[in-house]
Amino acid sequence: MKCMPLKYEIIIYWSNEDNAFIAEVPELPGCMADGSSYKEALNNAEIIIGEWIETAQETGRQIPQPKGRLRIV
Repeated sequence: MKCMPLKYEIIIYWSNEDNAFIAEVPELPGCMADGSSYKEALNNAEIIIGEWIETAQETGRQIPQPKGRLRIV
């Protein structure tokens, strides 16, 4: 199994509703993680990115190439 470098943009924010930091990976649909600290949310997101890619490979789903910093126009 070929592993892609983890170069996806991760957006981290505090959620009062969840009482946790949320880490979203916009380029990978549905890929998000949480944590009680910023660092924990980031670490969990890195793990989830790997799992997302692994699942996509197993199911033949297309894996988007990392684009780097997303720009909102």
